[in-house]
Amino acid sequence: MGTVLVSKILTFLLTTILVSSAVIQCGVTYDKKSIVINGRRRILLSGSIHYPRSTPEMWEDLITKAKDGGLDVIDTYVFWNGHEPSPGNYNFEGRYDLVRFIKTVQRVGLYVHLRIGPYVCAEWNFGGFPVWLKYVPGISFRTDNGPFKAAMQGFTQKIVQMMKNEGLFASQGGPIILSQIENEYGPERKALGSAGQSYVNWAAKMAVGLQTGVPWVMCKEDDAPDPIINACNGFYCDYFTPNKPYKPLLWTEAWSGWFTEFGGPKVKRPVEDLAFAVARFIQKGGSYVNYYMYHGGTNFGRTAGGPFITTSYDYDAPIDEYGLLQEPKYSHLKELHHAIKLSEHALVSSDPTITKLGNYEQARVFSDGKGSCVAFLSNYHINSPAKVTFKNRHYDLPAWSISILPDCSNVVFNTATVRAKNSHVEMVPSGSVLYSVARYDEDIASLSDHTAITASGLLDQINVTRDSSDYLWYITSVDIKPSESFLRGGKWPTLTIDSAGHAVHVFVNGHFYGSAFGNRENRRFVYSAPVNLRAGANRIALLSVAVGLPNVGLHFERWETGIVGSVMLNGLDEGKRDLSWQKWSYQVGLKGEALNLVSPTATSPVEWIRGSLAKQSRQPLTWYKAYFDGPKGNEPVALDLRSMGKGQAWINGQNVGRYWMDYAKGDCGACSYEGTYRQSKCHSGCGEPTQRWYHVPRSWLKPRGNMLVLLEELGGDISGVSLVRRSVSYN
Repeated sequence: MGTVLVSKILTFLLTTILVSSAVIQCGVTYDKKSIVINGRRRILLSGSIHYPRSTPEMWEDLITKAKDGGLDVIDTYVFWNGHEPSPGNYNFEGRYDLVRFIKTVQRVGLYVHLRIGPYVCAEWNFGGFPVWLKYVPGISFRTDNGPFKAAMQGFTQKIVQMMKNEGLFASQGGPIILSQIENEYGPERKALGSAGQSYVNWAAKMAVGLQTGVPWVMCKEDDAPDPIINACNGFYCDYFTPNKPYKPLLWTEAWSGWFTEFGGPKVKRPVEDLAFAVARFIQKGGSYVNYYMYHGGTNFGRTAGGPFITTSYDYDAPIDEYGLLQEPKYSHLKELHHAIKLSEHALVSSDPTITKLGNYEQARVFSDGKGSCVAFLSNYHINSPAKVTFKNRHYDLPAWSISILPDCSNVVFNTATVRAKNSHVEMVPSGSVLYSVARYDEDIASLSDHTAITASGLLDQINVTRDSSDYLWYITSVDIKPSESFLRGGKWPTLTIDSAGHAVHVFVNGHFYGSAFGNRENRRFVYSAPVNLRAGANRIALLSVAVGLPNVGLHFERWETGIVGSVMLNGLDEGKRDLSWQKWSYQVGLKGEALNLVSPTATSPVEWIRGSLAKQSRQPLTWYKAYFDGPKGNEPVALDLRSMGKGQAWINGQNVGRYWMDYAKGDCGACSYEGTYRQSKCHSGCGEPTQRWYHVPRSWLKPRGNMLVLLEELGGDISGVSLVRRSVSYN
């Protein structure tokens, strides 16, 4: 028995040693210097690529370009509303095949930072939350609330278990080295006080309890409880300090540019400034940088949030919306990454010695004590170059720049010295022409006061539609006496509509009178214009239009949408008539949506108007259908919709997204400044549509007979629509 017992003990000890060794071999931990992978400190360079903002056919190319650009990690959010569109009904297919995306990253040879959230912000519809969550009894988002915590935990557990089942965490030999719980919670925690603090403590404990075997991160959350690592987001993060001295310095979102919104200018960030910000962060001890975005992609369908965020989510990223390299940003950052990797060992092995070289100039020197020496030479003056002496050698430093010397002698990279070629983008004719053009006019006359939903008073749009459509009809009737003096005088009364957003199209007795729109700065707006009323019953039909749901803000689930203010008639004999509290009927969506006019396989349930007459209509709420053959070649393809107004587009049943030829306004040609920092955002494009071209993935097309459907709200001209190729040259 004794021999058997000794044998069992030895077997147990040997097994324990082997298991421990295996954990070390694929383990991820951290210390004050960096994330530690397989026992080695690492400086990790990461880029955000969101899987639903591209197609599975694009993923490997995007990830390979990221690897070739010097990245170690791909960062992505997890999009709850895409994965669970209704309670308990899950979608992990197509663009939402999360496992396929992560396995593609693994196959290419990179790590993953999985930002589960499940609140993501991301300029994504409803911040990534499914709209049904808003209607869970007793719920209150992102606070110490039982129903919300139960739903959040359930989804987080599902994602974690899915990753475990596929062996995708680094502790299992997979590529996921980091996970994030919550997202940019700091402002909410401060506003909510003790309830916010309780919630963030609960979220941290819940996440750690899932035992993923990899560290968890909270960004923009200074009070992230141990062992969660708090991280920085912003244009610059060299000022940031972790909340505990034993945590590494992580930058989860280094903003490569900015998103665009309909009616706003295009936003770019100079690569010299981005490179300077990253080098400055690294020289101050940073060991993880994630570019948000590295490839921004496209807000296909109705996924854009805001409201008013464009379908394009290009973000001025190193890889553009179409998957092409944007130069010089891509190559200049690649050179930066190479210089950082040459310096990695000394950077993670030592703290710098700082030497002042002038009023704005300094040297930071890192040495591992074994002969390795790395220097960062900085000039913080925003305008003036400088000449400095370091180790008895002379160096020229451009304004607002950092030079990296991996051997403390030779400059291999300067943030302001751009040697890469520039991209020159052209949208050129594809050779594909539209044929068999037809139209269907949305049937305004069939709107009935006897719809399924009636109420006394004005209802919130999302409460009625549950975001199943962008469109909600508000319908009521106004009786006018034959004796009304304004009928005899010929002066029309004024209809005034106070809306919480985002747009409205006004019809009286089937006649279109006009539209009004909010914007991202102020979603609310007022429509006010004369309308022609006749003796007897007059039907007022107001089409309220959503342009994406809010994705950020304290308790954004409570924000109103639609015509919830008031509807007034002024100029009647009694003066003013308030229609707000009379009987209203509601119809969700448009008839063309209900008839599924966008399906390429369904038998058409309507009589389309064909031939030359199809192109003559410029009335609002018109559906257009046309066909085209797939463009030759392999260059990315886009729809040029400049001749249209506002609406949505589908190709072969796939929703390209919302389009809107809203012209950009703002301070174009200027760059904004942040405090003592230099450039962060530069604006351009004023006087042009914010977005003219709409990405059509090649994988959606077939060689012949592709079906295009446009829903036009304002009366655009389909004869001006064309397909173009995105052609890029570099010089």
